[in-house]
Amino acid sequence: MNILITGASSGFGKLIVTDLVKAGHQVVGSMRDIYGRNAAAKAEFTDMGVEIVEIDVTDDASVEAGVAAAAEKLGRIDVLINNAGVGAHGLQENFSAGDFQRLFDINVFGVQRMIRAALPGMRARGNGLIVNISSLLGRVALPFYGPYNASKWALEAMSENYRAELSQFGVDFTIVEPGGFPTRFIDNLMQPASRDRDEGYGQMAGAPKASLEGFEGFLAANPQQNPQLVADAVVDVIATAPGSRPFRTEVDRIGMAEPLKAYNDHLAQVTTGLFANLGMEGMLQLKTVEDEAA
Repeated sequence: MNILITGASSGFGKLIVTDLVKAGHQVVGSMRDIYGRNAAAKAEFTDMGVEIVEIDVTDDASVEAGVAAAAEKLGRIDVLINNAGVGAHGLQENFSAGDFQRLFDINVFGVQRMIRAALPGMRARGNGLIVNISSLLGRVALPFYGPYNASKWALEAMSENYRAELSQFGVDFTIVEPGGFPTRFIDNLMQPASRDRDEGYGQMAGAPKASLEGFEGFLAANPQQNPQLVADAVVDVIATAPGSRPFRTEVDRIGMAEPLKAYNDHLAQVTTGLFANLGMEGMLQLKTVEDEAA
């Protein structure tokens, strides 16, 4: 397949690109600043035969130009993987509205920009796949990740709506939900622009830092929580036949996946029931090329 992935420079993105190439796919990776801080990553991918385009998902013009360039290099975009994202950590009250806006501009609005740029070609052909990299924190809210929780919950809702609205056009949607993994994601967590509310929290003001340090130690003691699991899950979802792909895939080896899978399965039953009651159950079934031929 011909695949475009955002946030390819490191972390999950780099692993996903590497595995997709091994699986025989044609891949274009996107990242920012490809002639500056990400020049080395660009060169490494070029040596692998991976084309790189510059995309800043917070900029409309950059997204439009980058997606067009990727489509030209690939011939068409069969799969879009929305992997670019940023986390946040700290007391939620310390995050200003501007902080929330900056994070949502990447995690939510950036995904919307990418999808809108890629969808016309997919709809015209009557097939395509969009993979949104969410988080298990898009299913349950944990303390000190407030803005990140909110952005991933929004991404989940966006994906639910797209899934229904595009199913009859042959465009498939799937969500991959990783737990916490030892990647550069932790190093790049957005912090509040100001901590002017700390005083009102007393000893609780130090809880976010202690919690994060404890979690990093926990990850170090649990090597089974390997980021490669996420790349494997993405490759497996892409390889699954249209119409048979799971809508949500939970990826975690430290205790979050099983209870949240049960929650996701229950929500799927509720959703199916509600759609049936409203006479819209067909919107949950992907219309495939085989369906049209029949």
